[in-house]
Amino acid sequence: MNQSQVNSIPAAFVELARSQASKCAVSYLGSNYSYGELDQLSGRFAAGLAARGVSPGSRVVIYMPNSVQWVVAWLGVLRAGCVAVPITPIYTPFDLAYIANDTQAEAVVCADRNYGYVTRVLESTKLKFVVPSGLADLLPAHKRLFGWVFDKVPKGRIARTEHTVPIRDLISAASGAAPVPSAEPGQVAEILYTGGTTKHPKGVPITHDLLMGCAREQLAYSAAAIPPADNVILGTAPVFHVLGQTCGLGTLFTHGGTIILQPRVNLDAMLDAVQRMGGRTLIGVPALYRMILEHDRLEQYDLSTLDYCFSGGDVMPLEVARRWERRFGKQIYNGYGATETVGGVGLNPAGRKTPPGCMGVVLESKDVKVVDPYSLAEVPYGKPGELLVHSQPMVSAYWNKPEETAKSFVDLDGRLYYRTGDIVAMDENKHLYFVDRTMDTIKHKGYRVSATEIEATLQEHPAVIEACVVGLPDEKVGERIKAFVVLKKDIKGITGYDLIQWCRKRLVSYKLPQYIEFRDMLPKSKVGKLLRREIRAEEAERREG
Repeated sequence: MNQSQVNSIPAAFVELARSQASKCAVSYLGSNYSYGELDQLSGRFAAGLAARGVSPGSRVVIYMPNSVQWVVAWLGVLRAGCVAVPITPIYTPFDLAYIANDTQAEAVVCADRNYGYVTRVLESTKLKFVVPSGLADLLPAHKRLFGWVFDKVPKGRIARTEHTVPIRDLISAASGAAPVPSAEPGQVAEILYTGGTTKHPKGVPITHDLLMGCAREQLAYSAAAIPPADNVILGTAPVFHVLGQTCGLGTLFTHGGTIILQPRVNLDAMLDAVQRMGGRTLIGVPALYRMILEHDRLEQYDLSTLDYCFSGGDVMPLEVARRWERRFGKQIYNGYGATETVGGVGLNPAGRKTPPGCMGVVLESKDVKVVDPYSLAEVPYGKPGELLVHSQPMVSAYWNKPEETAKSFVDLDGRLYYRTGDIVAMDENKHLYFVDRTMDTIKHKGYRVSATEIEATLQEHPAVIEACVVGLPDEKVGERIKAFVVLKKDIKGITGYDLIQWCRKRLVSYKLPQYIEFRDMLPKSKVGKLLRREIRAEEAERREG
């Protein structure tokens, strides 16, 4: 069967696995896992879920870092006919409880170090089944023993309860692999959560056909440099993020390549993996490329096999791109996308020189408009405006968020478009250039951070009456987060440190403000709306002055 005709992700993966069972699918912490092994592990994981009453259609949260067990769990959840809900492993219990309730999830697969967080939310959610996993649980026995004897593997404590079954037990107890399900047209495979302009993250439901089509298209942009089936992809981007899925994980169910995974970014381990495995593709945010260029031991590694270096998640500084090309003689290919567009809207294909500052050429699958953000009238080529994106098929609504859907999706000329909120310019050749982003979205270390969410968290503090959060340009991390706070008049002794500690208990680390400035009042419009643009203008004047 032609891969383009397969109607579900697990069916596409199994077809590849049966045709190339011995080929390496995933390399993780120095151990290689073949397509055949991954097929067996994910099939037994799916059977284990079904044996414990997790029925098709149920939502299952995946709360782990990049690892082979993440891949096994994700493929297994889909093979069980369930809907995967991948989230970052650094989410707090507040975030976990919100997402579990928003999706009405029944089960969670978590890192053992997150097990304590999971137990804290069981009573307030519908979660009834927990599958914890240590980082080394699916490694060969000798590596697990070495890690245990020399205490080399971080681990957390888990309880032996009726609702808790460790991943090794779940897989080993299964009597056989689950059958491979088909998917109805438009059937949801997963729900990815994204930040943006709201207090809580928004769920983006992504169908099997949409994810397969987007991954196939985006991975093909490196085909001029690397035959897709021969690709060895260093997946530094998290696989719970759309960038890591469409440009890395997707090779497992589209082209049959290999992906290298690590639980966290370790430059020496990453560069060694490229050298040892003959890595062909590197995926990363701009900050990663800067870190590599500034790494003290870079000269010790041979990175000559890298043929396609891709950057997404944020704007690539020209200085970093030029340094990389001088150092390695190879271009960094930029891309632009969003969770709502299932990754790429614009990509720079391998082998084609693109203009400086270009963040991608519009993909063939995408129809875009650059419009005045108020009138929605199209602007001329070269003029800045808000980017709107249509595709067929496409995400058409947020999960359980009709008001946010109405704000972010608009019907124009009989077509549904997603409003990115980003201000871009497009030339006649459909090259996209980033100009600015919406006032209430901050790009920090490749993450889209909601200023509104941080403001709401600060305003929940009993001493705070108002808060305004903005992003300050920073060449290393994109933008740093600064909060402007107004305290109640009768409050004394509250410091910036106190407020950051308050946020630390409620927000993931990448959302924490780095700076707190106290003010007597904040600028507002005549109708009382907070004017972030005036705060940003003041900060710009400070930097220039």
